[in-house]
Amino acid sequence: MTTPNAHPHIDRELDLSNSGRGVWLVKVPKYIANKWEKAPGNIDVGKLKISRAPGQKTQVQLYLSEGVLCLKEPGEQNIPKVHRLDVYNVTHQSLGVFSHVVPATSDAVVPESEKLYMEGRIVQKLECRPYADNTYYKLKSESIRKASMPQRQVQQLDRIVQNFKPVSDHKHNIDFLEKKKAEGKKARDDKDVVLNMLFAAFEKHQYYNIKDLQKITKQPIVYLKDILKEVCNYNLKNPHKNMWELKPEYRHYKQEVPVEPKADKNSSDSD
Repeated sequence: MTTPNAHPHIDRELDLSNSGRGVWLVKVPKYIANKWEKAPGNIDVGKLKISRAPGQKTQVQLYLSEGVLCLKEPGEQNIPKVHRLDVYNVTHQSLGVFSHVVPATSDAVVPESEKLYMEGRIVQKLECRPYADNTYYKLKSESIRKASMPQRQVQQLDRIVQNFKPVSDHKHNIDFLEKKKAEGKKARDDKDVVLNMLFAAFEKHQYYNIKDLQKITKQPIVYLKDILKEVCNYNLKNPHKNMWELKPEYRHYKQEVPVEPKADKNSSDSD
C-alpha cells in the first residue's frame, strides 16, 4: 500500500557495459573541493603523476592546475599546488560508481527516458594529503584564526538604536508580581469561615498538604497554620508524612446507610 504523496516506483534498465572498469575513490581536502566546485567545466582541474620504483610502493601525486589555483576571492590564502595521494586497497567491500542521466525536454514524439549507468567498480581508495610547506602552514594558520574568532562581538553605538534597547521587565513577569502582591495583601477571612471551608474539604479527603489547603482557603500561610493546629494533627511519619488530618473529635465523615430490603406487598397481604 502506498501513501497518496508517494512517488510511483518505475523500473529502469541499468547499463552495465562499464562494470568491469576499475575506478578510484578519492578523498580530497575541503579547500580543494571548494575550488573544483567553482571551476568551469571547460578547464583542467589537475594532473596525476604516478611513479613506480622497483621494490617500493607506487607514489601518486596530484598537481592542481593554474586555472584552479587562480580561483580565489580577495584576501583568500593560496592553497598548495602539489599533494600526495595515499593508496589503500578495498577489502571486504563491493563499491561502485553510478550515474543518472536525465534527458533534456524535447518535442520528440517518443520522449527519451532517464538512463542509469554503472561507471565502474571501486578497486582502491585514495586520500589526498598536502605537503607540510609554507603555503600549507599559512593556510592552516588562517583557518585556525577564523575558527577562533568569537561569533558575537561588542559593537559601540554612536546613537540610540531602538532595536538594541533592552526591556527592563517583561509583561508576564510584571503580571505575575502584581498577582502575587495582590494575593499577599488579601485580608484574612473570619475564622469560622475558614473552618467551614476546611471541614468541607476534609469531608472529601482525609489527608491534605499545606499547599492544597492554602489553594482551597486562599488564606495567608501563617494564619492558616494557626487554625490548623487547633483542629488538625500534623503527621510526621509515613505513609502520610507532612500531611494534615482532622483531630478525632472533629471527624464527622459521612457513612453509607445500609438499605433495608423492602417487604413484598403480596406476601404481607396474604399474611
